[in-house]
Amino acid sequence: MFAPTEPRKAPAPAERIATLRDQLNEHAHRYYVLDEPAIPDAEYDRLFQELQALEAQHPELASPDSPTRRVGGKPLDQFASVRHAVPMLSIRTETDTEATGAKNFDLRVRKELGLGEGDPPVEYVAELKFDGLAINLRYEHGVLVQAATRGDGETGEDVTQNIRTIRQIPLRLPKDAPRILEVRGEVYMRRDHFEALNERQREKIAKGAKGEKTFVNPRNAAAGAVRQLDPAIAAQRPLSFFAYGVGEVTPPGEGGPDFDTHFQLLLTLRSWGFPVAAQTQTAQGASELIAFHEKTGRARDQLPYDIDGVVYKVNSLALQKKLGFVTREPRWAVAHKYPAQEQMTKVLAIDVQVGRTGKLTPVAKLAPVFVGGVTVTNATLHNEDEARRKDVRIGDTVIVRRAGDVIPEVVSVLLDKRTQHAPQFTMPRTCPVCGSAAVREEGEADYRCTGGLFCAAQRKEAILHYAHRRAVEIEGLGDKLVEQLVDAGVVRTLPDLYRLGLTALAGLERMADKSANNLLDALEKSRQTTLPRFLFGLGIRHVGEATAKELARHFGSLDAVMDAREEQLLEVSDVGPIVAQSLRTFFDQPHNREVVEQLRACGVTWPEGKPAARAPQPLSGKTFVITGTLPTLSRDEAKDRVEAAGGKVAGSVSKKTDYVVAGTEAGSKLTKAQELGVAVIDEAALLAMLAAPAA
Repeated sequence: MFAPTEPRKAPAPAERIATLRDQLNEHAHRYYVLDEPAIPDAEYDRLFQELQALEAQHPELASPDSPTRRVGGKPLDQFASVRHAVPMLSIRTETDTEATGAKNFDLRVRKELGLGEGDPPVEYVAELKFDGLAINLRYEHGVLVQAATRGDGETGEDVTQNIRTIRQIPLRLPKDAPRILEVRGEVYMRRDHFEALNERQREKIAKGAKGEKTFVNPRNAAAGAVRQLDPAIAAQRPLSFFAYGVGEVTPPGEGGPDFDTHFQLLLTLRSWGFPVAAQTQTAQGASELIAFHEKTGRARDQLPYDIDGVVYKVNSLALQKKLGFVTREPRWAVAHKYPAQEQMTKVLAIDVQVGRTGKLTPVAKLAPVFVGGVTVTNATLHNEDEARRKDVRIGDTVIVRRAGDVIPEVVSVLLDKRTQHAPQFTMPRTCPVCGSAAVREEGEADYRCTGGLFCAAQRKEAILHYAHRRAVEIEGLGDKLVEQLVDAGVVRTLPDLYRLGLTALAGLERMADKSANNLLDALEKSRQTTLPRFLFGLGIRHVGEATAKELARHFGSLDAVMDAREEQLLEVSDVGPIVAQSLRTFFDQPHNREVVEQLRACGVTWPEGKPAARAPQPLSGKTFVITGTLPTLSRDEAKDRVEAAGGKVAGSVSKKTDYVVAGTEAGSKLTKAQELGVAVIDEAALLAMLAAPAA
């Protein structure tokens, strides 16, 4: 006789929730990444709803990696800033869109590596260049804790809530993933999803919905969804993701992965649940890069998403490290674009725009034309030489291209369609905004406005530079506040800063009394400065901190600097013909002198005296580069002490560098110094040199 079977106990809520999360994550990965669904949609929905109900009943079991978190959370007032642990650097763009672009890159890499014709080909990884939005995903202990946009490369925006809505992005990683892992990739929108989204938008508009619009192209729609303050709305936008690299990762010595190649890294990311484009492949030498570029170009229109080129990366991570960087761009990677789309239109006018730094740029005003997914009404002519070379005139029929699919430009003029007597374009010799002289320095392609302290187009840049901590320093006066002050017409020139009061500041958005008083205190403090800081703060072209210090030392007073002839300026150490001409041009403008006098009248003052006789200094004539983290000195402190001792501090290592002062995590500058045979010293050696008597 059999004993009665005891009824099976229902699993505890925590156990059932964990099981449901694992099942839903697995099914989502099979559906969205592998395109191999194992259960019907209705069954997935049933499991999802069960999990939602359990989490509602047991809020103490909530977890940021739950599949239910993908539907969006509380709307945000604004995005928080995120400083990237490892900068998100851009890569160089190969402007030659033909096959020779790939060959040129391979030749540069081989030259940098010292490879000859008889050496084997370099192995690369060839990838697609997606037309989307770069994102950094940070995982800690296997859980997605933060997602951030690229921003300026150093600092991006926290868009975690919106990124959680993308079902291709895993919220939890397998147990073999490292403790810290930052995955970098592209958020994009498939073309069919984009068309479906726009169809829904058109239906809303037809029904009279307010504030709705259609989107111009998939990239704009994707970027708009990622930067949507309400994640519930972002969840309704069909976004996708491809991984192509990493940021910060737990090092091998602390249990992190030890990759030899970039391709191995990508395969590992794929094993951890991240989608990697199927077209990604290794390529041996230039010939296989060319074949990949051509094959992808032929298939470009058939892809389900937009690309604007391909990317080549040296596969060996050891070789990547050896190649290093140049001007914050890796030598081991390049983006090889395809020819941009072109259209024909008419030039209605040619205006001259003045940039934030005073650069004058001729811009063709066009009859609207749809190019590369957007309606174009303006196209840059770059500068006078380029406008003359292309001979663009008002009334011309021209070919317009979105160069790099970003900046529209005029490619050529259809001369057979030109009307008679169309006048040739000439760059104005005065600034169209403020009337100051526009000058073109020797060897320069661009004209620049010389009224830097007066010109309305340069107002914001002039104020920010003046307020910089290395210049006059006005604590708390940052980008957003300057924008408010200038846009509201409260501040027109630098002296207006010192005329601000509580009443004017109180009228600004989000300006509390405490913030207003702090700014007024900072302005009061800034009235007492030094002559080098003031000279640097004026933003004179080519006059940096070191040059400002030399001018102050040599002349002793501001009036002496302002009145000095070019030949007198050339007597100053660190001043050559270009700097001397720039100084004279700046102080010859009555507008600039008037601003300086008004600043003095507002109480901005500094110690002055007779030119100091220069005593021998221990570091005279020596050039230093400071890299890495020093034990006790910040880089700014080390730079100040070197310059005070007569030395110069450069930003990059060259054959003219005498010493590289290296701290921890010195990076590519240390490698460059070792390659060139430049002396490398530590902080202790630098301090000893500073303490030594002058020779």
